[in-house]
Amino acid sequence: MKKGEQGILILAPIVRAKNSRTEQTETDESSTPVSFRAAYVFDISQTDGKELPQLNNVNGNPSEYRERLGKLITEQGIVLEYSEDIAPAGGRSAGGKITLLPGQSPAEDFATLAHELAHEMLHRTERRAQTKKRVRETEAEAVSFVVCSGIGLETGSAAQDYIQLYEGDAKLLMESLEHIQETATRILNAICAEEISVPPA
Repeated sequence: MKKGEQGILILAPIVRAKNSRTEQTETDESSTPVSFRAAYVFDISQTDGKELPQLNNVNGNPSEYRERLGKLITEQGIVLEYSEDIAPAGGRSAGGKITLLPGQSPAEDFATLAHELAHEMLHRTERRAQTKKRVRETEAEAVSFVVCSGIGLETGSAAQDYIQLYEGDAKLLMESLEHIQETATRILNAICAEEISVPPA
């Protein structure tokens, strides 16, 4: 924080852990607001230090891979739609339905869709109850990174920044490596299958 800067006073939620017996839904997290307290917020121009992570900073042209990914999603029985209502999130997975924020670049749209498909494939089974949001977000973003890299998109530090946002680390990635590799391979095999040519007999 720069010396002498004045913040804006807001009401910030005070959260507590949910009862473990509470049924979890997509919008439920591990905590719930119980009260509010006064807190100050500052514009980024009033601060010093490291730059904030640049989420969704993916570049390139997914070209035909975007259509193929959409086809894979349809084949999985998953509904895909676009809505401004999910902003500021770029995408949302709700068990059989993926919603994307319109207006993203083609590369960002593809990366977000791969992320949400990873949620559908990895976290709509009994594993959901066995994993925390930190694990789920790390796994989904790692899958998206592998898939994006596999088709030649430039991901820069986008995946790393996203994973750090959810406090993911190398240890967690290693523990989830098998799930990440299997899911990314399934997606890449599906969207790249048309390019695999069979040599003549």
